[in-house]
Amino acid sequence: TGWERVDDICKGGLGSGELGVVIAPTGAGKSMVLVHLGAQAVKAGLNVIHYTLELCHTTIGQRYDSCLTGVQLQDLFSLKEQIYEKVKDIDGNVIIKEYPTKSASTNTIRAHLDKLKQQGVPIDMIIVDYGDLLKPVSAPRGSEKRHDLESIYEELRAIAQIFECPVWTASQTNRSGLNAELITMESISEAFSKCFVADFIFSLSRTIADKKNNTGRFFVAKNRNGKDGIPFPIRMDTSNISLEVLESELEDVEKPDSKRQADKINKIYKEFKN
Repeated sequence: TGWERVDDICKGGLGSGELGVVIAPTGAGKSMVLVHLGAQAVKAGLNVIHYTLELCHTTIGQRYDSCLTGVQLQDLFSLKEQIYEKVKDIDGNVIIKEYPTKSASTNTIRAHLDKLKQQGVPIDMIIVDYGDLLKPVSAPRGSEKRHDLESIYEELRAIAQIFECPVWTASQTNRSGLNAELITMESISEAFSKCFVADFIFSLSRTIADKKNNTGRFFVAKNRNGKDGIPFPIRMDTSNISLEVLESELEDVEKPDSKRQADKINKIYKEFKN
């Protein structure tokens, strides 16, 4: 992930065949977090296939340029030669494919991935920005939205397993997350039903004050491979897609409040399983 503290608790990052989900309210920066994750893979020499269903492919491309080079978004055009010099020796690559909102399904994505595979293009990581904007394939017609979304996320995890690579996507939280200082499992309970199959889930929360101060919080809500229920303060500069995870006060010392929170989260997990 490029965040040492997050990598430590998930054994180095998202693994082959696993699904990771970023959950945040509208406008918090889900797409920027996904670009950061893709850029870290590109820096590591991997091939990233990035699907965008909300933003223009050129916008996503500019964000990758900014994230990879540190050049601010507003300066990309005037410094394009400098950007080229910085990215030309990076071994990894990113392919960005744009689909209109709700026009593509996971079958559409699979067909495109199959085509790339036939052309000999390595597929090391897949990013879907974002899963809620896909059409469901297997959900029956007339089914409730929550069932449609659950099917979409099951299909995304199947893609991760078929192509033997990690898949990252994002999901929108319910209204209670809009102004929350920390989006915990309670805040994302409605969203969790569609992310139940995910291997790693973390939330991003940023209040109005956070946006002014370039701060925010991550909350690791689910982690099949290690600890979860951990909040992390972050620095987030949207001008050049810079995200830094800072030390959590709960990393080294398990406080009573933390244990109560963990017990509460475990109880909610059991309710969803039932």
